[in-house]
Amino acid sequence: MNSSINNHLLTLGGQLVGQAGEGAASHRCSGSQNRGAGAGSLGAESSGAGAWSRGGGGGVMAEAALDAVRRELREFPAAARELSVPLAVPYLDKPPTPLQFYRDWVCPNRPCIIRNALQHWPALRKWSLPYLRATVGSTEVSVAVTPDGYADAVRGNRFVMPAERRLPLSCVLDVLEGQAQHPGVLYVQKQCSNLPTELPQLLPDLESHVPWASEALGRMPDAVNFWLGEATAVTSLHKDHYENLYCVVSGEKRFLLHPPSDRPFIPYELYTPATYQLTEEGSFEMVDEEAMEKVPWIPLDPLAPDLARYPSYSQARALCCTVQAGEMLYLPALWFHHVQQSHGCIAVNYWYDMEYDLKYSYFQLLDSLTKASGLD
Repeated sequence: MNSSINNHLLTLGGQLVGQAGEGAASHRCSGSQNRGAGAGSLGAESSGAGAWSRGGGGGVMAEAALDAVRRELREFPAAARELSVPLAVPYLDKPPTPLQFYRDWVCPNRPCIIRNALQHWPALRKWSLPYLRATVGSTEVSVAVTPDGYADAVRGNRFVMPAERRLPLSCVLDVLEGQAQHPGVLYVQKQCSNLPTELPQLLPDLESHVPWASEALGRMPDAVNFWLGEATAVTSLHKDHYENLYCVVSGEKRFLLHPPSDRPFIPYELYTPATYQLTEEGSFEMVDEEAMEKVPWIPLDPLAPDLARYPSYSQARALCCTVQAGEMLYLPALWFHHVQQSHGCIAVNYWYDMEYDLKYSYFQLLDSLTKASGLD
């Protein structure tokens, strides 16, 4: 992350924490029983931005500082874009060397689409729906089933996860090829390395890792995932703590991306988790997961944003790109992404755990400041 951006974030953090200490001191002088306040009271004071306005003169000073922090946070994404975010996702005509990948893309946290990275994979020539039917059609896989194609998404006041069914892959292929019907929308999208664990017969058709990326990152991938689904299957806007190498084997994927620096414009809310259940009649019921804690998730659909409810999102600037068969998208850790696909698209992605370094810490600071200042 650029040093100018780092300094900007540290200044914001200093303003917010410092003013929290002044407000806490004012509370103590007026008879509050708070002890050990100062910077340590940031979490409690920031749980509601309105709490900052209490405490007489100290409260007025705190509110003025809070307004200044909000103003700086709103200006921060534009400064970051000017310094380090491309206007469009760039293309590479061939895979980079490990040094080039780490220096030019991983360290600056910049995405790119890499052509000619999969040319040596037999999968690029062989994988089709008929080939999958012949090779792994009888193999049972985990399938996400939803009424509208949105798995792991906000619906009403719930964060809803898909119903999961174990089906022979041939059943999914029948639906994709129009030979059968199934309630809802089907998506083979089970993560946690579903390719080697559920479809090991396909492993000879590709690589178990991306050698130049593994060398650059100093590790092997945490997961290798297989994706296959209908055009109506959509991945809602979210971020991951992984360096993601997303490879399209057949069809195309359409990505809408936001850099981590857009966080002040991207809303999060807490939701009760729930799971779809598919009834015998073929309808869907939403069942709360009562044992789980509330889930922070992005309620906004970037394709049709409710700007009356989330007006700050109008200031965010998305990068949109299409990844075609034979291309690989490098999606850096912490980038927000929303994904659509062509019908029957086949893809594989490699998740490499990110470095939890200063870059991660600076994003956590930006996230905390956004929450504490009430921009969410």
